[in-house]
Amino acid sequence: MILKTLKLRIEHLNLVTNCYVVMDEETKEAMVIDPGAESQKIIEMLDILDAKLKYIFLTHCHADHIGAINDVKQAKGGKILVSREDSQGLYDETISLTYYAETPNPELEADSRVDDDDLIHLGNLEFRVIATPGHTKGGLCLYCPSEEMIFTGDTIFSSTWGRTDLPTGSIEDIMDSIINKILVLPNNTIMYPGHGKSTLIKEEKPIYLELRKKDF
Repeated sequence: MILKTLKLRIEHLNLVTNCYVVMDEETKEAMVIDPGAESQKIIEMLDILDAKLKYIFLTHCHADHIGAINDVKQAKGGKILVSREDSQGLYDETISLTYYAETPNPELEADSRVDDDDLIHLGNLEFRVIATPGHTKGGLCLYCPSEEMIFTGDTIFSSTWGRTDLPTGSIEDIMDSIINKILVLPNNTIMYPGHGKSTLIKEEKPIYLELRKKDF
């Protein structure tokens, strides 16, 4: 596997979002995860890798994770994958918050919805979709057991979790997702979040074990 992390700046929000480019070395099939902004950076990386873009995967529907979808898709193709719940949010700017970030709403294909436990393949790589509601109702993580890694979007970061005060968010749901769906993965699994630095499952567990005692 080839994995590239791109730090994309959303100028209007003064925010940096992590975008990931994953590629199977043998077949050159690639996936872009959360193309939030600066589409040219993403396109240039795909060109450098000589990648064949197969999927554009969205962990959730917020503007800082979807802002470059249209440009990347137009330039490189690829099928947009998003949860059923957040695909609806993409058409509602009060949920996607595109009006606040001054980014356009993307257009989706009819067959681009994915569900919990769906499998996604890039060449010899297999990823499992994990539904992790909480930051948004349709939040997703993407887990690759063979590479011991998970892309967690804005569900969980190093030493903290995603906001739950935005439309469709829920503190109860996000804690359930983190404790019962993410932290049950092997301890050495590397977490690649939507913002900030990567971390390990075993580094995050103590935080939530303590919180669980407080009945989250």
